[in-house]
Amino acid sequence: MNALSHEFDLSNATMLPPLDRRAPTARDHANLAAQWEAVHEAAAAIGVLAQLGRPEESEAVTGLPRRAAAKGGYQYDMVLRGVDDLAAVMQPGLRALLALSAGGRDTTSAALTLWREFHASRDAIIALAPDC
Repeated sequence: MNALSHEFDLSNATMLPPLDRRAPTARDHANLAAQWEAVHEAAAAIGVLAQLGRPEESEAVTGLPRRAAAKGGYQYDMVLRGVDDLAAVMQPGLRALLALSAGGRDTTSAALTLWREFHASRDAIIALAPDC
């Protein structure tokens, strides 16, 4: 009888190295804080295009990089990946909105949609490193 080959054949798989469990350094914290700030600057521009303006941010928002660094481990990694993902979504969305605006088109509806997506994603990232 012949063995069937299927997509779950792991006979040639390589083992991945263990995750780096070191505590975040001050440089890591600074990079995360800078990226978090940049994402919020992009959100502020989207808020203007959505005719909403820029709201005041709470400590839950501004303190995320500090809380994530203090927690370290998988929580820090998840926050870092979440912020990277959020930046990856925001960049092309903002570029598209700016191109529409430069062409004289109304961006309110599209900007409001991206604004809502930003806030939903941001709230999910914040939940990864709660204030407890």
